Amino acid sequence: MTAPIPREIPDLPAVPGPPLLLPAPVPATAVVAPVRRPPTAVFRLLIAVAAAAGVALELLLGTPARILSYFSVQANVLLAVVMLLSARRAWRARRPLPSAVTGATLLYVVISALVYHLLLAHTTPPFSMTGATTAPERWHAQWAALQILHTLVPAAALLDWLLLTPGARLHLRQAAAWLLYPLAYLAFLLTRAAFLPPSDPSRHLYPFLDVAAHGYRSTLANALLLGLAIYALAVLLVALDHARPAPVRHRV
Repeated sequence: MTAPIPREIPDLPAVPGPPLLLPAPVPATAVVAPVRRPPTAVFRLLIAVAAAAGVALELLLGTPARILSYFSVQANVLLAVVMLLSARRAWRARRPLPSAVTGATLLYVVISALVYHLLLAHTTPPFSMTGATTAPERWHAQWAALQILHTLVPAAALLDWLLLTPGARLHLRQAAAWLLYPLAYLAFLLTRAAFLPPSDPSRHLYPFLDVAAHGYRSTLANALLLGLAIYALAVLLVALDHARPAPVRHRV
């Protein structure tokens, strides 16, 4: 037997105010489908082709074992792969690559460009990836390869980040993780120099990391200063990413 239904139902307590909508932790890209971006795809494909062309030209001019040991060459190879994948995703309206990957790639090509123009472009003897003892002549193959890898491609990658990439995607916690590859590269460079004979001209690729000329103490000090500069640049990129206007904020 069921209880009788009361004739009067007590009033519910009044709601003190309109319910507050808390910010959702789900990003907009999870609920808004990305759109096709053919111009972005074409531009990123051109960047990938330019980076690959610069690396290929250096490989034609020098020995592969030496050329592929340079940080800037490795950074451009990584950029070519990332830009190729990003172009494919932009063309097919797929989710962009993780910001940790694209941010790290941008950092590596920018730092390689800064190191070249600030520390290597005017050294004596002149810096050359092929081991040439004379400065590369303008508009010749070696000069063109250096400019592609250290000027054209980094500038194009910066433009892609500023004009075609959504803002506020980089995070400060990623900056420390981006230092792992430069640290691994330093270990590779010192190990490589230890196994090559002293007479090998390609034993020390960078003059500021030349153990034979400066000793391990000064070399590691130079590496520490460079590492701090890389971390500072990473933090600067993260800050600019959150401060810059994002022309494609609603288009991923």
